[in-house]
Amino acid sequence: MAYIGFARSSYGPAKTYELILEELKKRGFTIEFSKHHWMGDAPFGLVIAETDKGKIAIRWNLGKEFSVRLEEVSEEDWDEFVEDTLEYLSGD
Repeated sequence: MAYIGFARSSYGPAKTYELILEELKKRGFTIEFSKHHWMGDAPFGLVIAETDKGKIAIRWNLGKEFSVRLEEVSEEDWDEFVEDTLEYLSGD
């Protein structure tokens, strides 16, 4: 299975990354590997995690309070979501 998600956070990139991983653990995911992509001056980023239940990509942006929404998607949709987000982050 693959999952994409959307998060809002009033914190910076490091704290947001930590909170997203904590939220995934609360939801029963065991994280095997994770990485975080963001641009220094952009108010958003992408957290990618490999878990015991499949891969997860969560796009986050600044908001008033912390929240995470997840949805199950096909492998193709997951790949497209990650590719589009990384392209946007790199400025291409």
